[in-house]
Amino acid sequence: MAFVKEFKEFAMRGNVVDLAVGVVIGAAFGGIVTSLVKDIIMPPIGYITGGVDFSDKKIILKDADPVHKVLENAIHYGSFINAVIQFLIIAFSIFMVVKAINSLKKTEPEPEPAPVAEPEPTKEELLLTQIRDLLAKGQK
Repeated sequence: MAFVKEFKEFAMRGNVVDLAVGVVIGAAFGGIVTSLVKDIIMPPIGYITGGVDFSDKKIILKDADPVHKVLENAIHYGSFINAVIQFLIIAFSIFMVVKAINSLKKTEPEPEPAPVAEPEPTKEELLLTQIRDLLAKGQK
């Protein structure tokens, strides 16, 4: 039972719950970005490039042979291009969020550090200063 209690305490920590929420939101955000790239960004790029649809682009290494039940072997570089565009959009979005958070933090003025007062001389230093002054008078 101690193991179950320890696991429950671990799972209910704030950081673990926050991480779980972040993963769920991240997955949903990934779906939004995928739709953004596939349905909104790629059609204009395809139009500009003359109707090119990157998701269908591939280099066929070996054609499919249905008679011998051999599947097509191809490098799908169009999917890679879409993934790179998705990554750039996500990276830019995260950059903008972090920049906004940092700008909110900068609005609060930082308190100026209090000036550090010089420490009081010790009794030995005071005594040595007096001895020095007496010796200086005696040499004149």
